[in-house]
Amino acid sequence: MLQESIAGGHTLVPHVIKGETILDARVEHKSRATGDRVMTPAIDLDTLIWPRREPGPAFDTPIAEIVDFLAEVGKALDFDRNVHLREAAIRNLRCNNLGARILENCYRDIASFFDREAVIAEAEASLGPLGQIDGWQRREIRGNALSIRAFPPRVVHILAGNAPVVPPITIVRGALSKGVHLLKMPSNDMFTATALLRTMADVGPNHPVTRSFSAAYWRGGDATIEGNVFRSQYYDKLVVWGGDAAVRHAMKYAAPGFEIISFDPKVSISLIGHEAFSGGDSLDDIAIRAAADVVAFNQDACSCARFQFVEGTSDQVDAYCAALVAAMGRETRYGAGEDGPVPPAPVLEEIDMLGMLEPVYRVFGQPDGRGMVIRSTEPVAFNPGGKLVNVVEVPTLADALRHVTVATQSVGVYPPGRIAKCGMRYLPPGHSGSSGLAISMPESLAARPMMAAGHCIA
Repeated sequence: MLQESIAGGHTLVPHVIKGETILDARVEHKSRATGDRVMTPAIDLDTLIWPRREPGPAFDTPIAEIVDFLAEVGKALDFDRNVHLREAAIRNLRCNNLGARILENCYRDIASFFDREAVIAEAEASLGPLGQIDGWQRREIRGNALSIRAFPPRVVHILAGNAPVVPPITIVRGALSKGVHLLKMPSNDMFTATALLRTMADVGPNHPVTRSFSAAYWRGGDATIEGNVFRSQYYDKLVVWGGDAAVRHAMKYAAPGFEIISFDPKVSISLIGHEAFSGGDSLDDIAIRAAADVVAFNQDACSCARFQFVEGTSDQVDAYCAALVAAMGRETRYGAGEDGPVPPAPVLEEIDMLGMLEPVYRVFGQPDGRGMVIRSTEPVAFNPGGKLVNVVEVPTLADALRHVTVATQSVGVYPPGRIAKCGMRYLPPGHSGSSGLAISMPESLAARPMMAAGHCIA
């Protein structure tokens, strides 16, 4: 078990700078998630940039070569054979609160992001046909013949640490952009990004993609680093994932020639139609699929449902709530079972108060890690978390529309036929999925905007 491999003392956090691993315990930091103390190398500001007087290492690398390289990296990301991934999984136990089983499952699945077919699909969805990405392309616009080309970006990424899938997504999309990328690691995941970059260096020590990435940790808000690096003379864009404070802090660096792309805090929901009570599928099976939309990554990911709107009578909705609590107590690949998180103390106080207001509100479950549900006819005023869901009874799913805003990320729908019937109505103007593209996840209820949690890489 991963837990048995943890030793005492401070944990050393490596940096990877343009393919070179730096192991030097100079600066002490504390993990935000667990409070454990770690040591990092000192930051050399000059190494965090790629001078603009020179093209980036991969600017002129053919996209086919980049795809080939990423596919080879994927083959090297076998968890049982990759020492960097195993070391990251062990050390991340000190910085991350997902637990050993979920962390290991995440690391075992990272290779799939580098699968050749997945990489090609990502490239074509984001950038267009592979044959049109390299070099100059002829176009005719309003009768005028023009030559255009995709220009690789220079990007700083402030990564989120709530799930180890963020670094592989960022690296694959960044590599396909042919740009240069500085990854600022979060305090609750200081090891995944460098494990991937070290693997890239093993596969191709001098490959242009390897030399196009750096990953380092510093305390967020350190003006001596950010004030000197977050500038248009070095980078084009700052991509920030995170909470309200992180996004607001990043916005102060916005300037001509330096764009801020923010993935602000989002809230996901589920919509359960009256068909759930018609006997087509068992209510327990529907609840299991709905729970899969809730429990992943301790309900910390933006894609995790916190509110579920259910179309039915009070007795039907209460039956669904009971089934949902039971389903939330089951282990999933990325979700804890009976040993899951509990709502924070201020939320528990709210739950206690609402529990005294039956039948307007009704509380299902206990704060024991298995999961809890609050049933109501209007969404609660606080943000549910810690395996807590607010199930809102609605006469029709259309009544849930007024609760869908630009802060809504993913929408799980049952039955799938209601997705087509509602279509764009559930994606208001300005929503991250306003393209209307969605995918359906068979193991859950999710109908997710395809790029809702993705990077804009061009």
